[in-house]
Amino acid sequence: MTCLLMEQRDRVLLVTLNRPELRNPISEPDMIDAIEAMCAQVQSDLSISVIIITGAGKGFSSGGNVKHMQDKSGMFAGEPEQLADNYRQGIQRIPRAIFNLDVPVIAAVNGAAVGAGCDLAMMADIRIASEKACFAESFVKLGIIPGDGGAWFLPKVAGYANAAEMAFTGDMISSQLALEWGMVSKIVEHDSLIESAFELANRIAVNPPIAIRETKKLMRSGRSESLDGLLEQSALIQAELHQTEDHKEAVDAFLDKRSPVFKGR
Repeated sequence: MTCLLMEQRDRVLLVTLNRPELRNPISEPDMIDAIEAMCAQVQSDLSISVIIITGAGKGFSSGGNVKHMQDKSGMFAGEPEQLADNYRQGIQRIPRAIFNLDVPVIAAVNGAAVGAGCDLAMMADIRIASEKACFAESFVKLGIIPGDGGAWFLPKVAGYANAAEMAFTGDMISSQLALEWGMVSKIVEHDSLIESAFELANRIAVNPPIAIRETKKLMRSGRSESLDGLLEQSALIQAELHQTEDHKEAVDAFLDKRSPVFKGR
């Protein structure tokens, strides 16, 4: 069974975590390799403007494989020095790959997003939740910490106090509370989740591909860049975009009152 399914519809790539019998853990080497390879492929493919990530079956992602923790096998094997390296060379490749994507990412959270699965959802730019979705930053329940970057992503999405409550208690929260905390943009009926995600993705993908990517890059830089630094970066990017065919087409179409046709150039 392929652990990661990919289906491209026009300019949108639907990516499905495909280990439903285990609620889609992401700590196994093949899943990590597949996610990293998918990100590399998308980064170099201008025919893709948006990614949707969801889970097969009832859950979005269970995060780490708890049975492997018990057995001290897989990425959880070895003495402390080896374990630390297992994290560096294993699951920590996922946040780096997704964070460095220039393509917007939508998480369509179809069920429970637990531990690293919750963090995976937080790595997305936008989250839409099924009414059946729920979230838990549950590492403390297993006597460990978010080893996959969750302590960086979750506070930026939910706010420090809400993230602290989730991380310190490990409790599950509902999709409704996640909505109130800004973790998801909206809640939809379960059966319409993917349709709703595509509707949003298509509203993004209708825009010029290069401009979408450059906007994402600029917003990513804004997380750590000073205002002066960001303004200078904006000036340089804008100067390049003014020279693109898609900018000319966008302006011409606007003035001609017609739908534009973009070519990613």
